Amino acid sequence: MAFHLHIGVLAFPFGTHAAPLLALVRRLSASTPGIRFSFFNSSASNSTIFSARVSDSCDNIRAYDVWDGTPEGFSGSHFEAVGLFLNASPGNFEKAIEVAEGEIGLKVSCLISDAFLYFACDLAEKRGVPWVPFWTAASSSLSAHIYTDAIQNAEGSAETADKPVSFIPGLSMVHFTDLPPEIFLDKNPSPLALTIYNMVKNLPKSTAVVLNSFEEIDPIITKDLKSKFQHFLNIGPSILSSPTSTNPDDENGCLSWLEKQTRPKSVIYISFGTVISPPGNEIVALSEALEALKLPFLWSLKDHAKKTLPQGFLEKTRDFGKIVSWAPQLQVLGHSSVGLFVTHCGWNSVLESISSGVPMICRPFFGDQKLNGKMVEDAWKIGVRVKGGGFGKSETIEALNYVMSSEAGKEIRENVHKLKEKAENAVKLEGSSTKNFKTLLQIISAPK
Repeated sequence: MAFHLHIGVLAFPFGTHAAPLLALVRRLSASTPGIRFSFFNSSASNSTIFSARVSDSCDNIRAYDVWDGTPEGFSGSHFEAVGLFLNASPGNFEKAIEVAEGEIGLKVSCLISDAFLYFACDLAEKRGVPWVPFWTAASSSLSAHIYTDAIQNAEGSAETADKPVSFIPGLSMVHFTDLPPEIFLDKNPSPLALTIYNMVKNLPKSTAVVLNSFEEIDPIITKDLKSKFQHFLNIGPSILSSPTSTNPDDENGCLSWLEKQTRPKSVIYISFGTVISPPGNEIVALSEALEALKLPFLWSLKDHAKKTLPQGFLEKTRDFGKIVSWAPQLQVLGHSSVGLFVTHCGWNSVLESISSGVPMICRPFFGDQKLNGKMVEDAWKIGVRVKGGGFGKSETIEALNYVMSSEAGKEIRENVHKLKEKAENAVKLEGSSTKNFKTLLQIISAPK
């Protein structure tokens, strides 16, 4: 196939950043067959998100590996790996872009990047092409970061900590303690915090800021951020706008187990994402709460964390519970038997829960997760946070009963269904996300 444009895509290969970016690129590529997309990412991340089952419609996407900055035999933490990767950038990306341009014989005409990779702004400026950063989280967390300077100026004393950030449109119920720690650079001068701060300074230079979300979830925030960028484009939820084909064969038997459940909306699904597991004492507390209530549950728990389960727990809960090392989350949440999601509150998980109409119990760990949990409970009213910030047996029993059995729980369920409808309307033919996606197509397809 002859390509007339060449778009470079710069991924951030940690957590669940690269996969949503690739989902966006696949959606764009299906609408622009004459454009070649070069996807620049670490080899480890590329091998995880690209599979042999990529359809023919993705022939115009080519993956390129960039150096992740780690020495041979590296065995450090997730956060150390992030620091090393950022130290190796942007040189690692520039080399890979040169290789791709040489292979295809076309200079890059547009750069799409994870928003964290703020240096893509300079790379695009140097080439005289548009920069389109993709923010992989919610508009609420982007707004909080955009107002970093105002937050730091206002946050000067211990009394401030439990006060709302009332000066940020749409976040009037959010307290300083709910904000991502990366905002407070003086207390948390990590490589990622510095990167996000540089991102905030560069984002206004972008041609468009793109989010996997929908305008109607936070209309006040949407209006405010539209005033700050050339284009502020919510184009999701991608799982509703461009659903991916799923493999019916489930090696862990999650779906067949769900099929055997006799009562709709009765199963508690538990998963805490790909990066972190709760500490051992919290796994014990959650286990004891599940055993006490005897509610059916499906728990996706990493193998190393299973060692901290209480002795005899698996035998005692065998009749109503199932623990697996991995679950097809989207299919699980979409199953009629599932009535609650116990989650770390990462944005992808929150969006999948909303799109499936499933309420949440939130146990955040880092980054934007605490803010997401606050929005889930107090802004959207589609779930609750665990009291005290971590699982205790009595607090967990209280939260489970509250959502699954109480009158207030019924209201939460109604709220999440209303939000699901708004998400579905956004991706319809005349919906806000569909219109924003068409704008994005025009931006990337314009010849340079």
